[in-house]
Amino acid sequence: MIDTVAPRRLGSSFRWLLSATVINNVGDGIAIAAGPLLVAAQTRDPFLVSMALLSQYLPALLFGVIGGVAADRFDRRRMVVVVDLLRAVVLAGLVAMIVSGTVNIALVLVVLFVLGTAETFADSASSTLLPGLVAREDLGIANSRMQGAFLLTNQLVAPPIGAFLFAAGMALPFAANAAAFALGAVLISRVVTSVKEERNERSSFRAEMVEGIRWLVAHPPMRTLALTIFTFNVTYGAAWSVLVLYAMERLGMDAVGFGLLTTAVAVGGVIGTVSYGWLERRFRLADIMRVGLLIETGTHLSLALTTSPAVALTTMVVFGAHGFVWGTTSTVVRQRAVSDELLGRVSGVYRVASVGGLVIGTPLGGLLAGTFGISSPFWFGFVGSALLVAILWRQFAHIAHGDAP
Repeated sequence: MIDTVAPRRLGSSFRWLLSATVINNVGDGIAIAAGPLLVAAQTRDPFLVSMALLSQYLPALLFGVIGGVAADRFDRRRMVVVVDLLRAVVLAGLVAMIVSGTVNIALVLVVLFVLGTAETFADSASSTLLPGLVAREDLGIANSRMQGAFLLTNQLVAPPIGAFLFAAGMALPFAANAAAFALGAVLISRVVTSVKEERNERSSFRAEMVEGIRWLVAHPPMRTLALTIFTFNVTYGAAWSVLVLYAMERLGMDAVGFGLLTTAVAVGGVIGTVSYGWLERRFRLADIMRVGLLIETGTHLSLALTTSPAVALTTMVVFGAHGFVWGTTSTVVRQRAVSDELLGRVSGVYRVASVGGLVIGTPLGGLLAGTFGISSPFWFGFVGSALLVAILWRQFAHIAHGDAP
């Protein structure tokens, strides 16, 4: 079973990285369901609920490129270990506040911002480790395994557990998340990469950030991806910022039901995992991504119209398949196209573009829901996505050569 999941040719360091990914995502998956429930327990104001998501997204916008430069300069493995331990300490503090009864929405927003900042630096480093562990021709299967681990733990198995733990005791899911980060730090410390640990520090941080931005702007596939994810994340962020309230008020779901929405996305992701190799062999990358964005547009329309939990869960399954295929395609293109010494910076710029759309969309969704009703962010997502598909349709021809050396 181990050889099937992580083929021996990928090496022992890849297995340690995959193990750390599994453990960390179990903890994160528990928090995915418990976090919004904690926010909803403090306030039912749609704008404040959307601010909780903004607190998690904003650090990537502020520090994404800085984190990328740090990943190109310093030991990436050590960065992940330090940040994981820091996240464990912060979560332990949140647990103490919940147990003592001193937690409130302001403290929760601060904790989410600190955790989001830590995650930005951890992701900047961990996302660049893989090309130093496996051969170029194995990046597809390695990324598929990493994405599969994310789906099975972060979104399929763990969220219902998080909702159950929250119902049993508000502090329990966050204590589990803290323990997962501590164990993940131990596992990631066993990883040995083939790239040099000492980074070139002759240039300034500012000069290296500019270099990453210039590379992205000059690279047509990455430029198209960054533009697309930025614009579509405005509509996505608006709709998903109030998803917990949408599930409760429009669909009539309880805490466990909300966790099942995330699980439905993961089920779709598993379908995408199984079918990705077949899709990649038979269709152009441009066409795969075009169809995916049509699916995303249809997702907004379906959720705007329905009041049925069954229809919403089915829609989430289809959306999950699209999300996995899109994420895997863009990651492999980026890792194959960018040299190791630039990978952290370019990935950081891409992360800023990605999160920038979410930062704009999340408060917008909260304002729309508070003014026009809980389904209005999904109508906004449908109309906006449909317009963007029409505008960007021809631009995806650039993606066809996105994995050129």
